[in-house]
Amino acid sequence: MHRLLKQKTRQTAVESAFLKSNTAIHLLQIQGEYAQSWSPPRPIKIKFEVDTQPPLGFGTEEKLLLLPFSFYVKCFQIGDLFAGKLHALLYRRWQNRVKGRDWYDFEWYVRHGHRVHLSHFLQRAQQSGQLVGWDSVSVEEVRELLRQRVEQVDFQQAKQDVARFIKHPERLEIWSQGYFQGLVERLG
Repeated sequence: MHRLLKQKTRQTAVESAFLKSNTAIHLLQIQGEYAQSWSPPRPIKIKFEVDTQPPLGFGTEEKLLLLPFSFYVKCFQIGDLFAGKLHALLYRRWQNRVKGRDWYDFEWYVRHGHRVHLSHFLQRAQQSGQLVGWDSVSVEEVRELLRQRVEQVDFQQAKQDVARFIKHPERLEIWSQGYFQGLVERLG
């Protein structure tokens, strides 16, 4: 494996790097039915992004991982991860395309009943120049922001973006503005 730093056109607090599998030593092993279906084998690229200036107000927890050996990793709590995902859905502009993977993740958070950490969402929004002057934000206010955003999304384009990453793309057939408005109402 070797690391390539991404050349950025716009400076932000997020640094990106790629690991590519075209070297003699491979530290990464992908197993399972999906990986076995790759014929011929395709190169694997994994993108790592690190926010070098994350907004404060987040919680962390330690998780035990057992492979490739036993170790603990410190990570954001799930409500803070959800806050980051909502910030991306509402405020990240991906040129004129839709990042369907963000909507796929949003669906996952809602489906699993995770609650967003509202104060961390607000800090993220304010760090990026949004919701400036707000002292707090409620679930209903976030829902309203999401309702407006859902109305702007081309979900056909979102499906095309995410379909290549999932095993059963037919499960995306339900994706529509109405479906995501329904998910927004379930936001807790």
